Amino acid sequence: MKSVLRVACSRAHLQEVRDFVRNYLDSRQLSEVVVNQVVLAVDEVVANFIIHANGEDETQFLDLTLAIDEHDLNVEIADNGDTIFLPGPHQSPDLRAYIQQGRKGGMGMALVNRLMDRVEFFTRGNHTVCHLSKHLA
Repeated sequence: MKSVLRVACSRAHLQEVRDFVRNYLDSRQLSEVVVNQVVLAVDEVVANFIIHANGEDETQFLDLTLAIDEHDLNVEIADNGDTIFLPGPHQSPDLRAYIQQGRKGGMGMALVNRLMDRVEFFTRGNHTVCHLSKHLA
């Protein structure tokens, strides 16, 4: 079964996104660890779309689709703004350097890549789409 949510590009909607994902997954008898991993990964990608791709422009929106196909969870986050947002290739950040420099931020996509089995960004027309998948044993 598929479930869809549309939200405006505002940080104020991040809790709504987290609740939507959690409610969808809670009804499928998954472990709390898996549910928390997916909620965190989706929250990070949605926040990146809202902040970096759309500059928190509430006139823009994101479509979030969740679907479970046999043993795989598939999440699609589609940006309907006019800016193409394709993060660069994933590189594991040097945690020691981050700590020494006192840096904040920049760790989110590394975390998403660790939490999910597959993370893909691509364009559909003039919109950016992120597809996340996780195998549910």
